[in-house]
Amino acid sequence: MHLLKPSLCQCLFMAILVCAAQGAWAQPFGFVALGDLPYGQAAQGYASYKTLIRAINQERPRFSIHVGDFKSGSTLCSDEESQVQLGHFGLFDSALVYIPGDNEWTDCHRANNGSHDPLERLQALRSVFYPAGLSLGKSPLAVQNQSASMPAFANFVENQRWQYQDVLFATLHIVGSNNNFDARDPRASAEFIERDKANMAWIREAFAVAAQAQAKALVFAMQADVFEAKSLWDDFPARSGFRNSIGETLLPLVAQATIPVLLIHGDSHVFRFDHPFVLNKKPLPQLTRLEVPGGGDVRAVHVTVDTRQRNPFAVRLIEPATP
Repeated sequence: MHLLKPSLCQCLFMAILVCAAQGAWAQPFGFVALGDLPYGQAAQGYASYKTLIRAINQERPRFSIHVGDFKSGSTLCSDEESQVQLGHFGLFDSALVYIPGDNEWTDCHRANNGSHDPLERLQALRSVFYPAGLSLGKSPLAVQNQSASMPAFANFVENQRWQYQDVLFATLHIVGSNNNFDARDPRASAEFIERDKANMAWIREAFAVAAQAQAKALVFAMQADVFEAKSLWDDFPARSGFRNSIGETLLPLVAQATIPVLLIHGDSHVFRFDHPFVLNKKPLPQLTRLEVPGGGDVRAVHVTVDTRQRNPFAVRLIEPATP
């Protein structure tokens, strides 16, 4: 395993991050993580989702991260739905970073989703939700897209990176439904292989950038619950679509790193804040997992980051605001 040699553009980006990190005293700050929302038809899910967004706005987070699945797996994958959800993201007073979920594209071939071509839906998501160099929300955040910084992965506008104070954040396009890894479907396999390579490269570079910027912590966010394909003997067996990116890339780099790492995901709709990862049968206490609630559990998670502490991440749940 090796770290990618950064380009001139990436070196300049790293230098800016180092100056930012060294020029300001790290203070505790907060951001919000949410996902798998809203679920159901408009009459069922939209009202409670909007009240949750109001509650998030009352928290005044620096930014929020939606880890995907802005619709349930049994509703239409339409352009109209995407526009509605883009409007919801526009209700966030601060920046909103969005990561694609499987319900938005990999599962769109289902009849009750409209029998769409998943790859066409993926391209539609990329064209609607990813303005170059910016997040969503009323006060967009400047981000670096993998498509701009790594020409070999020019399609991957959804993989984004930014730094706040002395913490580096990176999003990964890793989705449920086994990460779209289906050996029976040649088109799905080709898509998976390309995206898997992009995610591995983005993970490696995040650790390199964090080291250059002297970051005190690293945060990754994605959609998938990577343990969905585990076996009795192996968290990431050969059939797992998460073996390469998580088992063979992220975990070894975490083990080598000297800073704490937080991995945020959704997918299973169960709130968890724990340390479930192991490498070579040894726990990785420096890697914390945050799984956000979702589906019928309409809550978000406020994350406080204080890099002066040995364990810099603390969480609490946000309930929908009272009308």
